[in-house]
Amino acid sequence: MDRLLKEINQPEDLKKLDVDQLSQLAREIRRYLVEVVSNGGGHLSSNLGVVELSIALHYCFDSPKDKMIWDVGHQSYVHKILTGRREALKNIRKYNGISGFPKTQESQHDSFNTGHSSTSISAALGFASARDLLKQDNYVISIIGDGALTGGLAFEALNNASNLKSNFIVILNDNQMSISENVGGISLYLDSIRTAGFYHEVKEDVQKVLRRIPKYGEGVINAVRDVKDSVKQLFVPGMFFEEMGFTYLGPIEGHNIRQLITTLNQAKKVNGPTLIHINTTKGKGYKPAEAYPTKFHGTKPFEKSSGDIIGESSNKRGYSEVFGHKLKALASADKKIVAITAAMPEGTGLQEFSKRFPKRFFDVGIAEQHAVTFAAGIAMSGLKPFVPIYSTFLQRAYDQLLHDVCLQKLPVVFGVDRSGLVGEDGETHQGVFDTSYLNHMPNMTIMAPKNTYELEAMMDFAAEYSEGPIAIKYPRGNDELEDIKEIEKIEFGKAEYIIKGKKIAIIAVGSMLHNALEVCNDLSQKGMTPTLINARFVKPVDTNMLLDIAKTHNLIAVIEENTVIGGYGSRILEIFANNKIQKNVLLCGIEDEFVSHGSRNELLNDCGLSVEKLTEKIRAVILNKEDI
Repeated sequence: MDRLLKEINQPEDLKKLDVDQLSQLAREIRRYLVEVVSNGGGHLSSNLGVVELSIALHYCFDSPKDKMIWDVGHQSYVHKILTGRREALKNIRKYNGISGFPKTQESQHDSFNTGHSSTSISAALGFASARDLLKQDNYVISIIGDGALTGGLAFEALNNASNLKSNFIVILNDNQMSISENVGGISLYLDSIRTAGFYHEVKEDVQKVLRRIPKYGEGVINAVRDVKDSVKQLFVPGMFFEEMGFTYLGPIEGHNIRQLITTLNQAKKVNGPTLIHINTTKGKGYKPAEAYPTKFHGTKPFEKSSGDIIGESSNKRGYSEVFGHKLKALASADKKIVAITAAMPEGTGLQEFSKRFPKRFFDVGIAEQHAVTFAAGIAMSGLKPFVPIYSTFLQRAYDQLLHDVCLQKLPVVFGVDRSGLVGEDGETHQGVFDTSYLNHMPNMTIMAPKNTYELEAMMDFAAEYSEGPIAIKYPRGNDELEDIKEIEKIEFGKAEYIIKGKKIAIIAVGSMLHNALEVCNDLSQKGMTPTLINARFVKPVDTNMLLDIAKTHNLIAVIEENTVIGGYGSRILEIFANNKIQKNVLLCGIEDEFVSHGSRNELLNDCGLSVEKLTEKIRAVILNKEDI
């Protein structure tokens, strides 16, 4: 390990260094980041971009007394290194390792749990207001990216801050990227500020000259201040942040530690909210990440010398890619089909669609609520919008789904990507709530394919369906059942029998059919012949199928990658209760708790959804029931 880095175990160790040594420390940290992430995977580009900023923050402020809130939080690796977790970083995002995001349970230096974007300004304003009420004297700093600034919550907080006038600092880390390249008016506005930096230089030069004028210099400066807004409008369009009540500092070079330290110390003296605008390069210092920042946003282990992902190639079909390919084919045949993404064209498989149909492709930025209502307006106009959004991010648009889409019974198709356990990103990203938050929405139809071929068939069905919205939920990663290519025709609300057996019925939802097949194999080796059913439709439930198996089976096991509360299984219990049917029903899903990080297989085992745990659960019920 490099000389300076090995001496940094807590923030106070950083303050022992001379400012001139900090640039060397930054180089050492970059080497360490590349080493750790290349071995274990993780978020690289965003962390390489904030090395100098993280150092400057801990050099100027006193954590944990001073509160730093990292928006989204995937760029907090350097912060973790500087706050005593350098060695723990080697196990970041791994099972029982530290989180890839700030986590209050993990360290006193993590002020606030984050994982979704656009939250930091609201949280920071809350910290600042509480500090004022409690008559404390600490600083509060929000670090937000230009991509996250497109989220509506950020603007709600900015608006409130201008009214409260509390002292706190917002650092706008402007790297012109979220995960993908930024789009929209905010991006254009920040572009204009970057190119108008000379305004601030001219202002400072003029003030220096005026101050040299005996007696009258300061008076002229004060008089000029009365018309400064008009001057600003000539050079910096809108000066939006100052008009919102913030003192604006910048833009400054985000990789110049000395300039960062000077500006942060200036901001500490400002009365009221302050916004520091810094320009950084995502992936800074590692050429492959600078060239392909999206690829290295969240990466698997890779070769340091080339940046090539280790073990990336796979012959299996990926769900997101299949969704994108199929949507392009559907759009070729139907000019009414459009695609909408919330800053995730690569992640949701829409790159090819965007190139083939640029006028029918809409990237709205990190703004899931807007994406849903935007889709509602398009659907109301007679077009057919497909909106693929990660499950964890779609839940941010609950009200828009309910009121703007379902209430009006609009034929919007939602691709609920990353449904189920997603692994290393942990609690904030596990897609295990979508059935529960969609299930009780009137007019909403929910489907779950057993493999990518069934996903394509469901998309065909959804393209023709006009009676209301459809959500198709599918998992992260590759298809584990791609050898099943023949797909039985999709009929509205109808489940599919995979195996017809007796006494024991297993109903699997979507991604869980793979494990359910293995469970059936295990049980058959022990002399049992269970029935296996692919639910297909989570809503509406195939009631006829349920009533049929209730007549001939004594145990019904439901396997789903969703919380048990509000899930498919709980709906089955309701149906049985309403029909006065008493059956042994075993619900296998996620319990009432947040699921931490680790590999998908490790988490499935923890949640009792691995083949071994499922088999154990079913056999335990059988052994305790004489009639099975």
